[in-house]
Amino acid sequence: MNRSTVRGWSRGAALAATAAIVVVLAPAPAGAAPATPGEARQAVVAAGVRLRELDEQVQQATATAREQQAAAAAAGATADQAQVAVDALAPQLRAIALSGYTGSTRSRVAAFLTSGSAEDLVAQMTTLDQLAVHADGVVAQVAAARDAARSAQTAAAAAQAQAQASVADLNEQKAALQKQLEGYQADVTRLSAGDQVQVQNALAGPQLETARPAPAPTAAAGVAVRTALAQRGDRYVPGAAGPDAFDCSGLTMYAYAAAGIALPHSSRAQSTMGVAVSRSDLQPGDLVFFYRPVSHVGIYIGNGQMVHASVPGRPVAVTSVDKPGYVGARRVAAGG
Repeated sequence: MNRSTVRGWSRGAALAATAAIVVVLAPAPAGAAPATPGEARQAVVAAGVRLRELDEQVQQATATAREQQAAAAAAGATADQAQVAVDALAPQLRAIALSGYTGSTRSRVAAFLTSGSAEDLVAQMTTLDQLAVHADGVVAQVAAARDAARSAQTAAAAAQAQAQASVADLNEQKAALQKQLEGYQADVTRLSAGDQVQVQNALAGPQLETARPAPAPTAAAGVAVRTALAQRGDRYVPGAAGPDAFDCSGLTMYAYAAAGIALPHSSRAQSTMGVAVSRSDLQPGDLVFFYRPVSHVGIYIGNGQMVHASVPGRPVAVTSVDKPGYVGARRVAAGG
């Protein structure tokens, strides 16, 4: 692969790429249509859970893709630098070739025949030895630089191939997410208004009209809580991270970005950050996580409440932190 190939690699393709997470999506098993409203509600809840899990997988894949882009870009830069080193030595190598240096005894014989005295011969022989040493050094430098360039170019080609090969995998995941979303929304619309509320409550917890935030332990936690609460009413959209639509980890990422703390756009990745906090020690600003493996996150605001982006059809809202599926919490605001 030449340098122009490395430089010309599409950043858009890299951003779309991921190899670390490959999701095999089997079609849902065919079954009889729900016979009762209760069965219909259960089917829609199950679809909502799958939708949330797939959304989380796509977010992890996207995060991995960004890491791959950085690795491929670094490999390409290293290959470019190695080739520059080879190019810089080319004039010296050409000069040696033009001087007729062969490394044989021919130059020494010529020095003997043309020298006027023993002292003159010694001086010429010394000069020849110095030139030979210099030439040998340049040749060795060129060989080492070429080896480094080949190695760097091979690494860059591998990084590029890995990223490009995974584009289709991520695109399949995104297509599956969109199909799942469309199916979920169609299922919801077939339910009665009352059943729709029951489904949303099962997936997201009852929506509380009155938020009762407690004083935050740190300035950063306070900013994150206030920012998240300010988004109440904004739509839930898979993959969205503001300013007017969010998914769960997009909301927490957005809220903490306002406080100067960077979080990844993945609830599972966020669940590894900061320090673990028990349910009894929760403080406003703590991230609270749900399901195993983790596929949902919200921000605790105090008094047993949290704010989160939950499912399509339910905007960013406040609910009880004790909704089903709670698995733990992390504190990411230092000093809290």
